[in-house]
Parts: sequence; C-alpha cells; structure tokens
Amino acid sequence: MADVPRETSAVEQEPQAAASLFGPRVGLARKFTAALADQGEERGLIGPLELPRLWTRHILNSAVAGPLFAAGSRVGDIGSGAGLPGLVLAIARPDVRWVLIEPMERRVAWLSEQRNALQLENVDIVRARGEEWADGPVLDAVTARAVSAFRTLIPLTAPLVRDGGELILLKGANAANEITAAEKQIRRFRLTNVRVEPVGDGVIDEPTRVIRATVR
Repeated sequence: MADVPRETSAVEQEPQAAASLFGPRVGLARKFTAALADQGEERGLIGPLELPRLWTRHILNSAVAGPLFAAGSRVGDIGSGAGLPGLVLAIARPDVRWVLIEPMERRVAWLSEQRNALQLENVDIVRARGEEWADGPVLDAVTARAVSAFRTLIPLTAPLVRDGGELILLKGANAANEITAAEKQIRRFRLTNVRVEPVGDGVIDEPTRVIRATVR
C-alpha cells in the first residue's frame, strides 16, 4: 500500500492590514513570514496548526504594538523565540534598537539567521535568560509575548528597565486578571500606572491586549 502524504496546511494569505502596518518595509515582513512558514514547525518555533493564521495571530498581532515604543529607544524582548514580537517589531520600527534576549541555542541561531537575511541593523541578540542580564537597568522598555504570566514576568523584566522606563507586554484576553494576580509583585518592584491597553482596534479583527507599566 502506497504511503499517504501528510496533509499540510496552507499559509494564510497576507491580510490587507500588513501593508499599512509595515509600510515600505512590508517586503521584509513577507520574507520573514515566508521563512517562518517554511521552517518554523521543523525547527520548533511554531506549532503545526499555526500556518493558516500565521499573519493574523502572530505577525500582525505583534506589529500593531509598534507605535507604543519611542523613537530612538532601546528595547529588550525577553524570550524572543521565533522573533515574536522582536523581529517583527524591528521590521516595523527601524528607528528603535531591539535587544532580543533568548536562552535556547537553536532559537538564537534562527534569530541570527533572520537578522542577517533581513539585514536588520537595529537588532542585537543576547543568548541569556532575562534574569541573567548583567548590564543593569539600562533599557528604555522591555517587551515579551506568550512567555509567562505577568506576575512571573515582572521580576524578569523590571530590573532591566531604567527609572521611568516601561514594561510593554503583549498579552491575551486574560490581561486584566493577570494584573490583579500580580499585586504583590507590582508593589515589590514599584510599578506605577499599570493598565491594559488594546492596540490594533480597527486594524486587525482581534486587538492585541498590552499590559503597560512604568518602572520606578
């Protein structure tokens, strides 16, 4: 009996919103998305069911947060993994310096390959865990996506941020409850103006929920 080929899912067609979010750099976003679609599952970067929603669930979901970061700032992405959101934001915001912090060697290799292939001169890559960052509180902001609960992320991210800098963390529908559950850590790390901000409303079908907080 002949082998039946494994069914593969088609990659989601590029949504119209991609052109407005990435502007003249949309070609880089297409190239990155194509590479992730081609290699992501094999290299353990995305799950097997993500291809039909790769643009909306991952690429645009990350890109809509771009306007939240100040021009000229230096931003860390904790647990950058496949480059979500760090590489996507580096494409959308070339005026920001991105530091992708990732402990796993195979993911660091992927990030380095993509940085070079896309010629992203505004990206630095550090192989480390967030808690291993040795440079002190020097970043203007830190972001993360799908890494951990807010209360767990605070000790990993707040010590990296300068006084007056921000945590800008991409979250899901449970973001408000995560803030409630993190009250002790919020006080311990002296976070202020902690709130949930939806971004991308009217641009993507399901806005991205972002937890923002100022570090003091």
